[in-house]
Amino acid sequence: MALPDSAKTFIARYAGCEPSDEALWLEAITHGSTGEPRDYERLEFLGDRVLGLAVAEWLFRASSEAEGKLSQRLNALVSRATCARVARFIELGPHMILGKQAREDGGQDSDNILGDVMEALIGACFIEHGFEQARLMVQKLWAGEVEGKAGKLKHPKSALQEWTVGNGRKIPEYSLVDRSGPDHALHFTVKVSVKGVGEAQASSTSIQDAETQAAEEFLRNYA
Repeated sequence: MALPDSAKTFIARYAGCEPSDEALWLEAITHGSTGEPRDYERLEFLGDRVLGLAVAEWLFRASSEAEGKLSQRLNALVSRATCARVARFIELGPHMILGKQAREDGGQDSDNILGDVMEALIGACFIEHGFEQARLMVQKLWAGEVEGKAGKLKHPKSALQEWTVGNGRKIPEYSLVDRSGPDHALHFTVKVSVKGVGEAQASSTSIQDAETQAAEEFLRNYA
């Protein structure tokens, strides 16, 4: 099994690094229900510890609170619920590789699976690029949680919509420009436009990813 192109794009965006060892990253998003010889459990074990250290250091440097308060915040920030919330925000679910039964049982939206895979990705980042890159990944994804502002880390499409409203513009319009390739390897090009401002395009293996990347490109060019 190969690492899907959509997963490569997702990892590069949110881990902040290209997935060189594709087998490692494939392992990080693969659930045991698939029957594959390698799944995310060992990487989840490691990623849990890396996440804990990264957040503990972050809190220590950013706050003068006593040990009890720091421990309370740390436990909340590395909890399964928080990991799952971050995973949902970045739309990790569609990139996870699940067996048929796990998919039918709603595995893509399971707190347990989402949280575990989120930690496994942090573990994979640590293995391939070391603690510094893993820490940067955690700081990017947990910024809103650590600062207590759920909206701190905004999805590009949400950020673009807020930008248009704040600047008195009409809401963004997304349109499919091109669809190509065989059914098992479709490729989509999407355009986002804001009347009176401009437009941007992006391509990916899913319409959802293409829209997200187009929004990112628009914000880079016009915001």
